[in-house]
Order: sequence, then C-alpha cells, then structure tokens
Amino acid sequence: MPIQLGDITLDPPVFLAPMAGITDLPYRKLVASFGAGLVVSEMVASQDMVNAKPAARAKAELGFGIAASAVQLAGRDPHWMGEAARMAEAEGARIIDINMGCPAKKVTSGSGAGACGAALLRDLSHARAVLEAVTRAVAVPVTLKMRLGWDDACENAPQVARMAQDLGIAMLTVHGRTRAQFYKGHANWRAIRAFREVVDIPLIANGDIVDAQSATRAMAQSGANGVMVGRGAQGRPWVLRDIAAGLSGQTRADAPKGAALFQIIARHYEDMLSFYGKTLGAKVARKHLGWYLEAAGVGDAPRRAVLTTDDPEQVLRLLRAALTDEHAQTGCAA
Repeated sequence: MPIQLGDITLDPPVFLAPMAGITDLPYRKLVASFGAGLVVSEMVASQDMVNAKPAARAKAELGFGIAASAVQLAGRDPHWMGEAARMAEAEGARIIDINMGCPAKKVTSGSGAGACGAALLRDLSHARAVLEAVTRAVAVPVTLKMRLGWDDACENAPQVARMAQDLGIAMLTVHGRTRAQFYKGHANWRAIRAFREVVDIPLIANGDIVDAQSATRAMAQSGANGVMVGRGAQGRPWVLRDIAAGLSGQTRADAPKGAALFQIIARHYEDMLSFYGKTLGAKVARKHLGWYLEAAGVGDAPRRAVLTTDDPEQVLRLLRAALTDEHAQTGCAA
C-alpha cells in the first residue's frame, strides 16, 4: 500500500491536494500532523520563486527538508520552471510537483504565469519542454498533477501521461474532470483508468474524495494506487487519517468535537496569526473558521459572531463557547 518515490516512502497513500489560498504552511503542517502520506504546497509561479518574491517562497516553505511534502511549480517557460525546481531542490525540497491541472482563467489564459496549468494539455510540445526542463534540472523525484484533458474533445491527456513517464516523472495525479468542467458535476473516476493503462508509475486519483467510502470507490474505478483529497479536507484536517484507516480496514477514530475540536482550531488559528501577522492572519483565518464551524454544526448566530470579530482573544472566547455549547452547535435557542 505505501508508495515509494526514490528513497521516500509515502505512507499512507492518502495525500493533501494543493489548493490556492488554502493549503498554506499552517494548514499543511496541521494536516501533516494527522498522518497524511503527502502534503503539497500551494501552486508557486516558477518565475516568482526564482525572483525570490516573499509570497512565492512562503507558499513553498513546508517542502524544504520535509520528506512527506512536495513543492508544486506552475509555469509555461521551461527555463524558469527548471530554475525554480533547481532552487527548490537546493533549499531542501524532497519532491517537486508540476502543475498541469489548474483550471483558473488567470492561469490558463496567458496572464500571470502565462497559459500554463491545464492549458499545457493542449500543447504537447510545450508540455514536453516543461517536463524535460524540470526532470533534467533536479535529482529529487518529480511528480505531475493534471486533469482528464482540456475538454471532452481533447483526448490527448493519456498521451501526456505516457510522455511524462518516459521523461522520468515518478508519480501521476489525475483530477477526474476536464478543465472545461472546472469543479462542476462529478469527478469521473472511471476515466482515470485510461491513464492506468498507459503508465506503470504510481497513479493517484483526485476529485470528490471526501471520506473512506468515496476513496474506496475512486480507487476501484480508476485502478489508482492512492487518493488525493482537496475540498473534502476543508474544515476537517483529520479526514485524511480517517480515509487511510478505512482503506486499510482499521477502525476509524471519532471526529474531534467539543474541547478537543476547540484545541485543534485554536492551534491552527494561532499558527495563522504567527505566520501572516495579526491583521492579515485574522483575515486569512476567516474561511478556515467558517468551514470548521459549519462542519461542527454550529448555528448561524454564533458562527456569525466568530467571523465578524477581529480581536484574536475574543475570537478564541467565542470559538470555545460555540464549540462547547450544545445550543450553539445545533442553532437552538436557549
């Protein structure tokens, strides 16, 4: 069941997907603490990283020196992609991941990093150049994350996967949607099997995996060796542990609640304040706090009170009350 990439063992084969604005350093550290087999940095624009822009370096920070983490790079220019990979390896990155799956318009339209992400699936020669640049630049394992294709008419994605394997890509993750779908509809795990038929490297299924049941179905339908969890982990950083337990036939631990849940959220909140600074950290934390409180069944009024308060001490007091008060969690009036 473990996945071997060079001298790195990824166990369990349940990984945290890169999510822009979400899988920052504090969140990746928290998810890793629950035993994720791999966590991946937010997508880092290759040229920004080479030019040492602070935001880009902060996104990649957890990948430096940590075996069970990867730095994900995005870009269209093979030179910058190779240089960014070389820099990340020199800083201590143990795994480099290439993004050919991001569907965002600002990534695929030519602005920012420049027609990269999922856009590379429409240009085999350019995709090859990027893959060659990165795999030749570093000695550490290089992985690739992609989608089923640009749209339903684009059927060359398995060809990209085979090309990637031939160029030395060590592991492939496939999101079961095309770029045209963005995140609409349902992930097509069966379509991922077409990739299993053309590559021998470890294959990871991604998309709509939220619990052990969906992970089991995804692996059965795709023939994948593991799963990658994205939005299903929002507000539930422990869910990868639960999925791993289900896949291995172990008893799933109870989800934290009450005081135990408060301690997890408080630690995450304080880590965000420390990482970003008090003002920005409070803003960044709101989306995470909202997901936590929604998942915990906290009512509208106490949830709104937490999310409209900027003072950290007051936020923590309100969180503790919301998570340990049965009325607050059910939304019932006292």
